[in-house]
Amino acid sequence: MYLEILEKSIYELITETSTNLPKDVRRVVRKAKAAENAGTRAAMSLDTITNNIQMAEENVSPICQDTGLPTFKIKTPIGVNQLEIKAAIKRAMITATKNAKLRPNAVDSLTGENSGDNLGVGLPVVKFEQWEKDYIDMKLILKGGGCENKNIQYSLPADLEGIGKAGRNLDGIRKCILHSVYQAQGQGCSAGFIGVGIGGDRSSGYDLAKEQLFRSVDDVNPHAQLAELEEYIVEKANTLGIGTMGFGGEATLLGCKIGVMHRIPASFFVSVAYNCWAYRRLGININPTTGEINEWQYQEGEKVEFNNDGADDSVEEAASRIVELRAPISEEEIRQLHVGDVVKISGMMYTGRDAIHSYLSDHDAPLDLNGQIIYHCGPVVAKDEEGNWQIKAAGPTTSIREEPYQGDIMKKFGIRAVMGKGGMGPKTLAALHEHGGVYLNAIGGAAQYYADCIKGVEGVDLMQFGIPEAMWHLRVEDFTAVVTMDSHGNSLHADVDKSSLEKLSQYSERVYK
Repeated sequence: MYLEILEKSIYELITETSTNLPKDVRRVVRKAKAAENAGTRAAMSLDTITNNIQMAEENVSPICQDTGLPTFKIKTPIGVNQLEIKAAIKRAMITATKNAKLRPNAVDSLTGENSGDNLGVGLPVVKFEQWEKDYIDMKLILKGGGCENKNIQYSLPADLEGIGKAGRNLDGIRKCILHSVYQAQGQGCSAGFIGVGIGGDRSSGYDLAKEQLFRSVDDVNPHAQLAELEEYIVEKANTLGIGTMGFGGEATLLGCKIGVMHRIPASFFVSVAYNCWAYRRLGININPTTGEINEWQYQEGEKVEFNNDGADDSVEEAASRIVELRAPISEEEIRQLHVGDVVKISGMMYTGRDAIHSYLSDHDAPLDLNGQIIYHCGPVVAKDEEGNWQIKAAGPTTSIREEPYQGDIMKKFGIRAVMGKGGMGPKTLAALHEHGGVYLNAIGGAAQYYADCIKGVEGVDLMQFGIPEAMWHLRVEDFTAVVTMDSHGNSLHADVDKSSLEKLSQYSERVYK
C-alpha cells in the first residue's frame, strides 16, 4: 500500500508541476504585466501568457508543450529505500506521459528513437541525498529545451561582446551574468529566470546553477554580496530592452539566484542556467511511512488569478494591422506583409521540427507544401475514446535550430510562411527576401492558448520520428502570431539584438572593486 500511495503522490507532483505555476512565480509574472506599457507587442504577449496560465490550470493540461527533461532532487531520512522511490518515479512518469501530462521527450541519442514514455538511459534525472529530518523532501523541475539551449558557461578571464573584459573577480562575474541575459534574447521564452553557479568545475558549476532554480523567487541570498548582485542583475537586465519574447519592452528578466562554491586555481567558471517564464518547479514533503503528501512547497502567500477579459483587445492595440491568412498563400500576399503586422491564421498548417527539416532536405515531402505554413511545434497529443487524435498542448519551439535548413526547404517546396519563436538568422532572412516568405513569431510557452485555436487533427505523417517530431496536419482558427521577419529584409530580432547590445555596453565600466 505504501508504494501505491507513494506513486500516486509522485504522479500528483508531476501533474501539478506541468499544469499549474506555483504562487511565487505567478506573483512576479503579475508584477511584470502591470509594469509593461499598454498597447505594445510585449503587453500583448504577457496577456497571452497569463491567459495561458489560467487555461492550463483549468484544463489540467501542460502549460507548455515542451515538458522538458524532468529532474528530481530528493532528500531522504536515513534508512529510507531510495531504490523503491526511484522505481515509483518511473511508474508515475509512464502514467503521466500516457495521460498527456508530459510530452514523450526521451530520445535515444544514437538512433533518434523516442521511447514514448519519458524513460531512457539516464532519464529521468533523479538525485538523492540523505538528511536527518523525518520526512522525504522531493522537488521537481520541468525545464524545456528552448531555455535549456540558452544555458551558457564562461571561463574567466574572458572578452565578452558588448561588455568588454571580464576578470577573475566579482566584477567579471557581474559582466558574465549580464551577458548571459543578452545572449538569450527571446529564444528562451523571455521574460525569464536565471540560476548562476560560481566556481566548481564544468559539470558541478552547471549543477550549482540549476540548483539555484529550486530557490523561491522571494528568498534573499544569505551571502550579502550575492544578494546585492542578484538585485543589481534583475534591475539592469530590464534596461536592455529585449522584453517578453524578444519583442522589446520592460520585462526581460524576472529573477536571478546566485550560488558559489570553491574552485581549483586554474579554473574559474561562471555557469548560467536559463529558465523561461513557464518556471515549472514544485516540491512536496512526503511521509516516509505512508507515502502521503504532507505539504506542498513554493505555495506560501496569496494565489494570483489573472483577469484576461481584455486579452483580445491587446492584440488589436499591439498590431500595426491585422491580416487574415489562409493557405495556400501566394507570393503576392506574403510581400504585402511587414514586420509588426499581426496575422490570424485559419485553415490548415503543418508542424515541422528538427527531424522533419532534416528529412525534407534529402527527401520529397509527404504532401504538397506549396503555399503552405510550417509550424515549428512539437505538440502534446493523445487519442480520445473514439481513437481520434487530440492536441493537448501546442506552443512554438525555438526556430533557430532550423536555420541550416529553413531557407533551402522553403524554396524547394514553395513554403510561404514558417512560424515558431525567437526568430531566425541571416540565411533564412535572405531566403525570405529572395523567395517571398515570412517568419511568424508565436508566443513561446502558450501551449493551451494555441491548442484552443486548433480545431482538429486532419492527419499525421512521419510518425517514425515520434509524436513531438512527426508532421501533424492541423486545422486551425484565428491562430495569432506576429510578423517579425518579412520578405523585405527586415528582422525585428536583429533590430532588438543590435539595440540591446548597445545598451549592454553601458555596463562595461567596473562596478565592484
